[in-house]
Amino acid sequence: MGPRLRLQDGAPTGVRFFVDTSVWSLALRRSDPPAVPEVAVLGEALDQGDLVFTTGLVLQELLQGFRGPTAKDAIIQRFASLPFLVPGRSDYIEAAGVRNECRRRGVQVGTIDALFAALCLSKDLTILTTDRDFHRIADILPLSCWRSKGTG
Repeated sequence: MGPRLRLQDGAPTGVRFFVDTSVWSLALRRSDPPAVPEVAVLGEALDQGDLVFTTGLVLQELLQGFRGPTAKDAIIQRFASLPFLVPGRSDYIEAAGVRNECRRRGVQVGTIDALFAALCLSKDLTILTTDRDFHRIADILPLSCWRSKGTG
């Protein structure tokens, strides 16, 4: 379960990330996480005390993807120290707007991705993800989406 990742306990440095399930699932693998830039950025953010936010859907998706009580307990324990976003009515309204605007521009966005984008937009968070759908959203809306050098 990603032994190199320590969850935050230091002073924040100003970066505020929302980390998508795609990055967490790579970072929390039992063996060494793969050499993916987003996983490295997550590790650095946690080490530096940057704020790393999560939400119930990310936690649920991770728990659904890992087997066994040990993995479950480790994920729950590791996520206990993260700031937890609880979407409200306005977030769901904004998510519908995100999805509708993207559809108008010819980009299909899933319901959960639209909600994650809406949370990032309303809370001024940078999304850290390997899911290219978020980069397509960022091409349409002012979503701050971390991109590795060379990916535009």
